[in-house]
Amino acid sequence: MSTTITIPVLIPIQRERRTGFLTAFQTALVAKARKKSGIQYPRRAHQNTLEWLPHVLFFTTFLGLRRPVLAASLGGLWSASRVLYTIGYTTGDPKKRNTRGGIFGSVAYMGLLLGATYAGVELALGQW
Repeated sequence: MSTTITIPVLIPIQRERRTGFLTAFQTALVAKARKKSGIQYPRRAHQNTLEWLPHVLFFTTFLGLRRPVLAASLGGLWSASRVLYTIGYTTGDPKKRNTRGGIFGSVAYMGLLLGATYAGVELALGQW
């Protein structure tokens, strides 16, 4: 005997969207605290990428259901920026992590987050 459990489609979408905003908020606070306490950034390029990856993958996938070209473009920009971010870190000066184009990852992430949020609103309003 099998049982089917139906989860309303908006529940996981809204959860993931909210956790994206939460992660952005926490990142800002942690960065501020690190700077204030003088803690340097060992292994941060890899760890930072792993911290953001689940959200980026979800937002890219969800946005891609509605706007695949935009999702692919922003996802590609985020990935390319992570290469530049990592190269900046390998200079030995963590302050250079965004001087070679790594900052574009933040722009791409915000585009993915806002695009996925907008797509979620469209879904909630029955505009799919």
